Amino acid sequence: MNKAELVAINNMPDVARHELQMPHVTLDWVGMSGIHQPLLIKDGNKINQVQSLVQIYVNLGDELAKGIHMSRLYLILDEHSDTRPLSTAGLKLLLKSLLESHRDLSTRAFIQFDFDYYLRRPALVSDNSGWNSYPVSIRGEMVDGRITLELKLCVQYSSTCPCSAALARQLIQQQFRSDFGTGGQVSTDELASWLGTEQGIVATPHSQRSDARVLVRLQDGIEHFPITDLIDAVEETLKTPVQTAVKREDEQAFALLNGQNLMFIEDAGRKLKDCLDADSRLSDFWVRIEHHESLHAHDAVGVFIKGVDQGYAPTP
Repeated sequence: MNKAELVAINNMPDVARHELQMPHVTLDWVGMSGIHQPLLIKDGNKINQVQSLVQIYVNLGDELAKGIHMSRLYLILDEHSDTRPLSTAGLKLLLKSLLESHRDLSTRAFIQFDFDYYLRRPALVSDNSGWNSYPVSIRGEMVDGRITLELKLCVQYSSTCPCSAALARQLIQQQFRSDFGTGGQVSTDELASWLGTEQGIVATPHSQRSDARVLVRLQDGIEHFPITDLIDAVEETLKTPVQTAVKREDEQAFALLNGQNLMFIEDAGRKLKDCLDADSRLSDFWVRIEHHESLHAHDAVGVFIKGVDQGYAPTP
C-alpha cells in the first residue's frame, strides 16, 4: 500500500478517543521521555543551540477517557522548538499549548529539557582557553493555571581540606626543626632553597573534585534563563572551578587559589547560600554539595534550601 492509498483511508480507528464503559482511576502523569530535540535557548542576551533530551507529560483527569493524545504532545514540542528560542515566556506558552490540546482530559502539564551546556573558559594565566560542560535541566509545570519554572545545573570545583592543610603545615614545621635545629640563625637564601625541595615540603594537604548541584525556582517576570549568570556566580563564589586548558603557569595559579580558599563542606555551603540569597531572580533554591574525598572512600555532603513558605524541602 502506497502513501496515497494510506491517505485515502478516512476512517482510521482512534482507540484513545473511545470512552470507557465505566469510570476508572485517573493518572497523575502520562506522556513521553527520552525525546531527542535540538533546541535554541535564550540565556541572557545570548541564544545558544543545545541537543536536549525531553520529558513531556499531562495528567489523565477524565475517569472515562481511555488515554491521552501523545502525538499532540510531540508535535507541539517540535513546532515550538523549531520556530522560536526557548525563553521563559516561550516555555509558559508551550505549557498552555499542551493543556489546550488536552482541554477535555487534563488540568496539569509538565516538561523538562536536559542538556549539556558548553561555555568557553579562559585559562587562569596563559592565553589559552577551552570548553567546559555543565549539565543543565529546565523544567516547567502548570497546575490549575499556576506556572512554575525551574532551572537546575551542576558546577564542578576543587576543595582543599583546612584540617589537612593545618596538619601538613605542622609536619613542615617539624621537618624544619629537624633539618636546622634550634640553635642558630638561618639565612633567607638558605630557607628559600630548603622550601623549594621535596625534603622541605614533606607533606601536602589533600583536595578533591567537588560538585555543586543547584536547583532554583525562578521569579515570575524573568524574561530569560540565567544559565551563564548562575554558573558564573557559583564559580566566582567558590573561587576554584575546574579548569580546561592548563599550562604550568595555570596549574601554579590554581594551586594558589586552592591554598587561599581552603574549605570544609560547611564553608562551601555558607558561601553559596549567601550568594543565592542575594539573587532577587530566585524565589527559592535547593542545593546539594558533594566533596568526593581523596582521604577516604565516602563523600562529604551538604544540603541547604532558601527556607520559604511552601518552598523546597531540605531533602538530601
